[in-house]
Amino acid sequence: MNLQLFPTLKNYNLRNLPGDIFSGIIMAAVSIPISMGYAQISGIPAIYGLYGSVFPILFFALFSTSKQFIFGVDAAPAAIVGSALASLGIAAESPDALACVPVIAFFAGLWLLLFYCLHADRIVDFISTPVMGGFISGISLTIIFMQIPKLMGSGAGSGELPELLHHIFLAAHSISFLSLAMGIGALLLIRIGKKIFPKLPMSIVIMILGVLSTTCFHVQDHGVVLLQAVKPGLPSFIIPKFGDVALTQAVGRGLMVAVVIMAETLLAENNFDFKNGYKLNDRQEILACAAGNISASFVGCCPVNGSISRTSMNEQYGGTSQVVSLTAGISMAVLLFGFTGFIGYLPVPVLTAIVISALMDVVEVHLAIRLY
Repeated sequence: MNLQLFPTLKNYNLRNLPGDIFSGIIMAAVSIPISMGYAQISGIPAIYGLYGSVFPILFFALFSTSKQFIFGVDAAPAAIVGSALASLGIAAESPDALACVPVIAFFAGLWLLLFYCLHADRIVDFISTPVMGGFISGISLTIIFMQIPKLMGSGAGSGELPELLHHIFLAAHSISFLSLAMGIGALLLIRIGKKIFPKLPMSIVIMILGVLSTTCFHVQDHGVVLLQAVKPGLPSFIIPKFGDVALTQAVGRGLMVAVVIMAETLLAENNFDFKNGYKLNDRQEILACAAGNISASFVGCCPVNGSISRTSMNEQYGGTSQVVSLTAGISMAVLLFGFTGFIGYLPVPVLTAIVISALMDVVEVHLAIRLY
């Protein structure tokens, strides 16, 4: 077994260091609103999204042979876990959810470790692009429908499409027009800003504007819900509470998550390595994903995955190695250690708009058009 640690740092060109560090700081900043939003989708408090952006990213960088791929809290695993909690009747952000989600992440990591031992990377060759694209697009659209009531000042929806539409209908009866205006305005600014200034991290700009709206105009006094404030500090290590969950459900959902993580990550990574002319070790990428998910479970986070949107941004900023991920993880740790005060000032509709925009980029509209 030819296992390498930090393989992308072998023969590293120090001239790339300033650019990689800069890109890593940008990745950390972009991950703040997106990872918090996806953590809430998976059924745990927003702060756990930041916890999942430290050690899982560092462990992924330890094993990954991809020079560009960015790991972290992402859409597909979060949606599967959130759906699992709903089907089990577990309320989001409840003690039961805080017990169940890390156990699913742990078993996802174990399944990925088994896939690594069985050389399961070959299976990905038999997963067609239309199937994977349709699956990810369906999940993304479901999450978008779940998030729409939060733009109106209500809680997130749950269930299948009829239930989600009913929840949107009920939310419209008690709508907060200021909340809706902030959410739609933020979404429009992100989408337009991406077209005009493609290299500008619009999600960071919108997050800052959202915090300013709270500090300057006190929007919370006019019906706009804010995120719950959190105490500063690095994540505490926990032992997943296996005795407090239905293990058969956790093992089954963990398998589903692991298959999606392996397939989505390897398919995307091979696309980036083909485009930029370097070679991947697909089997070792599965090990990197396993290490990231097991470490996520020990900080109470949801399963983690490769992020196509953040990797595309890293490519734009010229990231050349996993120094980017190391910088992003360290930057997030610094933020958690003493700069979490802004979280309690972030309006929920603004964070929701950032998440919806990120999901819109995941929906494979271009694939559907090409297939048609």
